[in-house]
Amino acid sequence: MEQQENISFWKKWWISIRPFSLPASTMPVIFGTVLAVVYGGATLDIGLFLLAFIGMVLLHGASNIYSDIHDYNRGLDKVPTPVSGGVVRGIISIKEARSASYLLFLIGALIGFFLVAMSGMWLLVIGMIGLAIGFFYTSGKRGALKYNALGDFAVFMDFGILGSLGAWYVQTGQLSWIPVIWAIPMATLVIAILHANNWRDIKSDRNGRIITIASLLGDQKSLRYYGVLIYGPFFMVLGLITIPYFLMPDTPAMPFTFLITILALPLAINIWKKAIDRKRPKNPMDFITLDGETAKLNLLFGSLCTVALLLDVLIQSLI
Repeated sequence: MEQQENISFWKKWWISIRPFSLPASTMPVIFGTVLAVVYGGATLDIGLFLLAFIGMVLLHGASNIYSDIHDYNRGLDKVPTPVSGGVVRGIISIKEARSASYLLFLIGALIGFFLVAMSGMWLLVIGMIGLAIGFFYTSGKRGALKYNALGDFAVFMDFGILGSLGAWYVQTGQLSWIPVIWAIPMATLVIAILHANNWRDIKSDRNGRIITIASLLGDQKSLRYYGVLIYGPFFMVLGLITIPYFLMPDTPAMPFTFLITILALPLAINIWKKAIDRKRPKNPMDFITLDGETAKLNLLFGSLCTVALLLDVLIQSLI
């Protein structure tokens, strides 16, 4: 374990919010904002975007720290890994973690209320749903979402659908299905991050009587599920580009520029190989850090989706 005296104040809290996971929540905010400007006819309000971005970082960080407290207290996380938070590493106390998570939740909520005042009451509905999911992700004796096979759904909503929709609404002041549907591929990769973590922890979760999709599926079926989660988004993008043209002509189709996401496929193949070789890894840490590697895939895929929007604008301006 790292000792508190050997690590700076800022570094220990940076570690504690688990920064590798933050793109899972911030990419939908960036995507939803750009989508609002490109397709929603909004004029970019950079101030509101930055507040939405910072608010999401704070709320996600709060949720990560809060989750670490409950996992540690339940005996689920005792051995530090490269992607562990501050509690299990011993660099912050349970008391410090609890105080910090409450403070981050509070500041994030205050930012949210300001954004509601600036954009509209529907954002309050979106935000309250997201805040409730984040708080009850690990809260409650047996009612926590994470411990009752609802974690995948929770992160899909919070760090995918609601993030994109909320960012769109902040910029446009209107609701739409476009940021919801078009965010599904990215949101699926967020599930993949969590599943990689839960897959690694199947044994400890079962010992702690924790129910996750991974623990229900077991090792071999978890591999198949993981394959669907990391490869599925590429097929989803293809479907969102082509299906509206043939079956739903009144529904906006994704621009063909989203095919640029194929550039993320080599990374998906690379981490898939690590998943397959989990029992005989080339590097002992390959499977242990699979969630971190999946987070990198999510970041690359989400970035390419945003680039696709900008490319479409560029192409339309040249036509």
